[in-house]
Amino acid sequence: MRIVLVEGESDAVAVRTLAARLQMPVPQVLPVGGSKGARRAAVQLEGAQLFGLVDAAERRDFERVLATVFVCDPDLEFEFIRALGPLGVEAVIAGQGELGSFRRLQTQPYQQNQPVERQLARFFGGRSGNKVRYARLLAQAVPLEDIPAPLAALLERLCSPLPKGEV
Repeated sequence: MRIVLVEGESDAVAVRTLAARLQMPVPQVLPVGGSKGARRAAVQLEGAQLFGLVDAAERRDFERVLATVFVCDPDLEFEFIRALGPLGVEAVIAGQGELGSFRRLQTQPYQQNQPVERQLARFFGGRSGNKVRYARLLAQAVPLEDIPAPLAALLERLCSPLPKGEV
């Protein structure tokens, strides 16, 4: 059995959404509650073929316990921002009727001097439920040929044949 360990629910939503868009079997994805949860999950899932998707800053926590880890640099949100471009991400936000809210965030003193990519990442993390909701929306919006590299590599690996004797 193949299982993807991820830090949080937004990562899981992105993986499942992209798998469905690619018309592949939706993998079993397990949020482990932060990178430190990878060790506990790996012990509990002994015998399964485990893969990890993790943010760059937490990669070591996953690499200590998993043989195959895909790393988002610096995190999932930035991967989607790069793939869609700031204007593409703003279009997704506008589609949710929240562009005004994002523009207000941009006027905050600390945010005024930040690059738009950092402002967008702050917007996603600034409101409860935003990371999960926008993970789905961004995964739905990204052109299939522009899926961020760590997600594309993970999904490609999940499509590869199982080793002999594995179910």
